[in-house]
Amino acid sequence: MPGALPEGEAVPRDGSLPPGTGPGGRGFGVYVHVPFCASRCGYCDFNTYTAAELGGGASREAYPQTVLAELALAARVVAPARVDTVFVGGGTPTLLDPDDLARILEAIDRTWGLAADAEVTTEANPESVNPASLQRLRKAGFTRVSLGMQSIAPGVLQVLERRHTAGRAPAAAVEAREAGFDHVNLDLIYGTPGETADDFAASLAAAVGAGVDHVSAYSLIVEDGTRLAARMRRGDLPYPDDDVAADRYLAADAALDAAGLTWYEVSNWAAGPAARCRHNLLYWTGGDWWGLGPGAHSHVGGVRWWNVKHPSTYAARLAAGESPGYAREVLAPDDRHVEDVMLRLRLASGLPLDVLDAQGRAAAGRAAADGLLEIRDGHALLTLRGRLLADAVVRDLLP
Repeated sequence: MPGALPEGEAVPRDGSLPPGTGPGGRGFGVYVHVPFCASRCGYCDFNTYTAAELGGGASREAYPQTVLAELALAARVVAPARVDTVFVGGGTPTLLDPDDLARILEAIDRTWGLAADAEVTTEANPESVNPASLQRLRKAGFTRVSLGMQSIAPGVLQVLERRHTAGRAPAAAVEAREAGFDHVNLDLIYGTPGETADDFAASLAAAVGAGVDHVSAYSLIVEDGTRLAARMRRGDLPYPDDDVAADRYLAADAALDAAGLTWYEVSNWAAGPAARCRHNLLYWTGGDWWGLGPGAHSHVGGVRWWNVKHPSTYAARLAAGESPGYAREVLAPDDRHVEDVMLRLRLASGLPLDVLDAQGRAAAGRAAADGLLEIRDGHALLTLRGRLLADAVVRDLLP
């Protein structure tokens, strides 16, 4: 099960923000968390629940109406000029009927107004969609779909406890393109115990061959409390190897770049600016968003809060007319600066040097001399080697 929520100050019962707090003008998005999964993958520590784990007071059937109740509360708290992006994540959002996802999207539009060019994404497990459901989602207004492929190697999928067959994710990507989605992403995980270089090369080739315009590739992270972590503690599986992960990253960058997909964030490659995930860019560049659903996080004007985790508790709070917010924090200027440096340096557009103090600019110069950064047009840009060591580079730039 996922870990505990962080502590913070109490969220008012009506969800109100501190006086004078409002969207900051860097874009506004809506995240919708759908906490249901058909089964729990061995590596996953997300806030998700199978039917057996839900208990009383929550159901897939009632969930859309509960989300609409939080949206009604949100409308009383903030009034953005428009919604630029919507991202429905999980869990497995496509376990809900496309009509239910359409209801939520229509309500967001009625409440705040979708921008004419709004990006609207849903995540999906490959086995949870088919040509008919994808066509219904596209008709409902979804413009982008992100499919959890992870790997095309059967042995890797078995270790990760994924339910789909090896070829299902690329096939689903083709079906999404045929359904008319503007943009299709495939997620890959590399560094799984037992994965070979040939396994990962085949996964990259399959993703490219599916004709997607976006690929995300992440190194396997072993989270405490997961079945995968327990297997490694028992010695059933080896822990991931950092050198192998670096080799896999270099292989991903070379293969994707050769296919016309260019990195724009350390773990994300796109066929061009239009194919980049605008919702994630909103996170990475200091925008605002409201997170609907149990465990969802929100950020508006330097105030960050997070909802109670369990769907039953979430539903009960809203049924009582109360905010589902568990706790919040008001970010101090120093905190916002640290996050700005951490996130923007990971982008291909780089970090403006003028946001760093003198010590940070000196550290950037040393990193450039070491081949980790390139200094161009007043920005610090990660080199390929720097991307492999991005966390260490960030630490050196901060006080």
